Amino acid sequence: MPAVSVPPDWADLPDETLLDFRLCDLPIRIDGSMLEARIGELRRELNGRGLDLPLHFYLSEEWFTPDGASAMAVPFYLAHPRLERLEESQMLEVEGGDYEWCMRILRHEAGHLVDNMFALRRRRHRREVFGPSSEPYPEFYAPKPYSKSYVLHLDSWYAQSHPDEDFAETFAVWLTPGSDWARRYEGWPALRKLQYMDQLMGSIAGQPPRLVQATEVDGLRRIRRTLRQHYKQKRRHYGVDRPDFYDRDLRRLFSDAPEFAGNATAAAFVTRIRRQVRQLVASWTGIYQYTIDQVLEDIILRCRDLKLRLSVPEDTARREFTVLLTVQAMNFLHSGRHRLAL
Repeated sequence: MPAVSVPPDWADLPDETLLDFRLCDLPIRIDGSMLEARIGELRRELNGRGLDLPLHFYLSEEWFTPDGASAMAVPFYLAHPRLERLEESQMLEVEGGDYEWCMRILRHEAGHLVDNMFALRRRRHRREVFGPSSEPYPEFYAPKPYSKSYVLHLDSWYAQSHPDEDFAETFAVWLTPGSDWARRYEGWPALRKLQYMDQLMGSIAGQPPRLVQATEVDGLRRIRRTLRQHYKQKRRHYGVDRPDFYDRDLRRLFSDAPEFAGNATAAAFVTRIRRQVRQLVASWTGIYQYTIDQVLEDIILRCRDLKLRLSVPEDTARREFTVLLTVQAMNFLHSGRHRLAL
């Protein structure tokens, strides 16, 4: 597909037009965006801990820190409000869109940066505390929500996904102003990791890093995919392998009995509350809203196939359906199919 020129008024164009623009052609930058202020806040937090490091930030498709680099990639959509709206319309949420969420991710990625720049993964004690970095990254992981061996920072119990993510999450909790981690994690095995992190960071504070390599892996200006292609791939990544839904679960809440023929259809009811319950269950489980929405789509289709209708008051149905969806989401987590971020 030939490149489509991006006009000066691109931010006023509809989504369907924007989707045909290539990422490399988007006229956006970190300087002057809200990212600039948040990155500045991260630098101040690091400097306050004696970590005055020559970090490099650049735009790409997603959040990530290239291995062996002193550079952090931040998602392009956070560089402009119009692209944030497009992200929300395509993925149902904007990862890192609000201040607190953005700062949590920045602190996490800063943990990877510090790990890279001081070659900390090579240290024997670091490997003993967090595990070896050489452990393969899984495509999916099965978190244990009640484990106290890991800190809680990003959603989805992300520290449990890999030793390097455990390190970065522990660093982020240690760095967060006012986190009061010693009291919050008192009695948890995870406290040992935080105490080690505090000692480790104290040992490198004020020291020059061993590595300064501002390599931009998959920088925005090199990505020739269109926004349409980008979101097609991203939705595929965060979609679900169609799970099995037992008719019994739906029939506990809805019914096809003749006496309920005058009630609203279950499909219409679920469609009406879809956004609210999707957001609620996502906040409880940490699963991407797009993933939960695919589960909801399956439920709606099955309700139509079974010709189910409401058989209890709406307030009761809303409450019990939210529980049903949460259980299905947790089953998804425990099945070991929870995806790592791109």
